[in-house]
Amino acid sequence: MTFRWRKWDGGTHWVHACIYLGSDEHGDWFGQRPGDRSSRPGRDFVVAHPSIMLLPPVGEWVLTMNAPPHPTRVYIDIAWDARWDAGGEPTAVDMDLDVVDSATRGIWIDDRDEWDEHRVAYGYPADVVAELEALAVDLETAVTAHRPPFDEATAAHWLGVLAALPA
Repeated sequence: MTFRWRKWDGGTHWVHACIYLGSDEHGDWFGQRPGDRSSRPGRDFVVAHPSIMLLPPVGEWVLTMNAPPHPTRVYIDIAWDARWDAGGEPTAVDMDLDVVDSATRGIWIDDRDEWDEHRVAYGYPADVVAELEALAVDLETAVTAHRPPFDEATAAHWLGVLAALPA
């Protein structure tokens, strides 16, 4: 299956080859195994480490958790309209603001410069800007506290589901 990201104006952004893993109280889970591809205009790479993605029912963020030894444990894309599309594939609008938990830098809200540029360039509505900026702070707090689904146990469970799938 393919997880398709787009920009606010509908333009193509990241496209991830992934596997549907199942769902729980947090939403729908997907996985990428080493060898899967991720691409966007101007960039294409083969995944080196297993990772899992969560599409929660709220539609305003998507979580990626990477297996060790990847240095980024948590990467949350602040999103808009994250959902299943009419064709049965996950999709979302990337809003250029992220929450990151990295072994080398700790936990922080990333890409504020890109957020500032794109909210003007794309004309993000003021209410969307306010809502997503507050959400980023709330998610940063939740990641810092390791609240589910941002905890090690949840990651270990879904990475285990991914690892147990036949090649």
